[in-house]
Amino acid sequence: MEIDYKNIKVIGFDADDTLWINETYFREAEVEFCKLLSPFETFNKIDHELSMKHMEHLAIYGYGIKGFTLSMVEVALELSNHTVSNKTIAKILEIGKDMLNKPVELLEDVELVLQELSKNYKLIVATKGDLLDQERKLEKSGLLDYFHHIEVLSDKKEANYSKLLNHLDINPSEFLMIGNSLKSDVLPVVNIKSNAIHIPFHTTWVHEQVGASETNGKVYKTINKLNDLVALLN
Repeated sequence: MEIDYKNIKVIGFDADDTLWINETYFREAEVEFCKLLSPFETFNKIDHELSMKHMEHLAIYGYGIKGFTLSMVEVALELSNHTVSNKTIAKILEIGKDMLNKPVELLEDVELVLQELSKNYKLIVATKGDLLDQERKLEKSGLLDYFHHIEVLSDKKEANYSKLLNHLDINPSEFLMIGNSLKSDVLPVVNIKSNAIHIPFHTTWVHEQVGASETNGKVYKTINKLNDLVALLN
């Protein structure tokens, strides 16, 4: 089905794994954590427990590295029956700090695409995660000047998007959301009768994965890379 984007006036961009690399750093941190806890459990068991604990804590700590780090500490205490050493806890905290200090590595052609689209559209960032961390990454990215508005959301559900569009006085039919997550960037936007384009990243957090039944009947487009947007919208 051909989708008409001629009415689009505002384009929203997810940040992590849409503008720059993020999930890769979480996977690397998980491997480091599993190595640290290997005296207590198998890699698969540690990885599973961390994933479950992280998702359990989303309602308490929200999205981002800080909640992930606290989840690692709690899993270390539980799997070791509270015998894990202070040295190991210190190393876990260091993993979290290292993640927060990672360089911002832009995905291919990001700045060129923003430069081109900003000529004809108002651009905004709509991302979720820890406010301080996201602000830091946006500052490091060098992309701030391209965006009219930055919104760090506690979650990305229909209500969050509706509130954002109402706040910025954007008609849903004139808004297009770009992101790597079907669950967060595409389906909730489509469900409020707005527009979305999916750009998959090579690694997807299990929490963001959706089944085929959830996408049935949903109208959106998937493209392979951000640069494809320019030809699609011009």
